[in-house]
Amino acid sequence: MSNVLAIAQKELKAYFASPIGYIVIAVFALLMGFFFSAILEIYVQQSIQMGQFGGAPQMNVNDQVIRPLMLNGSVMVLFVLPMITMRTYSEEKRSGTIELLLTSPLTDFQIVMGKFVGAMSLYAAMLLVTVVDMALLFAWGNPEWAPVVGSYLGLLLMGGCFVAIGLFVSSTTKNQVVAAVVTWAIFLMLWVIDWISQSLQPPAQDVVQYLSFTNHFDDFSRGIIDTKHLVYYVSFIAFGLFLTMRSVDTERWRG
Repeated sequence: MSNVLAIAQKELKAYFASPIGYIVIAVFALLMGFFFSAILEIYVQQSIQMGQFGGAPQMNVNDQVIRPLMLNGSVMVLFVLPMITMRTYSEEKRSGTIELLLTSPLTDFQIVMGKFVGAMSLYAAMLLVTVVDMALLFAWGNPEWAPVVGSYLGLLLMGGCFVAIGLFVSSTTKNQVVAAVVTWAIFLMLWVIDWISQSLQPPAQDVVQYLSFTNHFDDFSRGIIDTKHLVYYVSFIAFGLFLTMRSVDTERWRG
């Protein structure tokens, strides 16, 4: 476990030794803040308009503020996470330090998990910044806890899937730009695969819908934590990390 944490710490230091870590967190926080302000302004305007008709506003802050905000956040993750994962192995290959890493007394599992934990730590820091927005809602309003907790858990699990995929793609090339573009293309395919299912018939339609990230995240944004969604995300993360370990093992034998 200490080796995994040491690699994770090394990865975190590498993120913040360059502008990548600061830029990713700043961009994500800025965009989430913009969407939060825009969605909240629409909510307030609709509340005022409903109040002008003489009735008490029947507005739900969870459905009309928190859920749209988290859905927008899940879309931004699609574009931001390739920036985090693109350098994990590609930079090691480009700089030649991959040979030192693979000849060190570390197992493939420790290497992959260390990089995964490091990338997830940066992603968790991104999400943590947005807690300020939620704190404002709880300070001035009365939202429910379940959709907030569920949304953050869903974003964390979805991000874990993206990071696992990104690690695998990065382990196959020494070009960071190629790693980022290919990772983003895979993310996008998994994101829009639900659209493809609409033109299919059961049981193919059910299979394709099950692979969709958006279908599984939707319940989380409603505060519903279903076991089948947890199994999907955890299985996807495990599969992505398995592919990465196989790729690293192949690189070790080539070396």
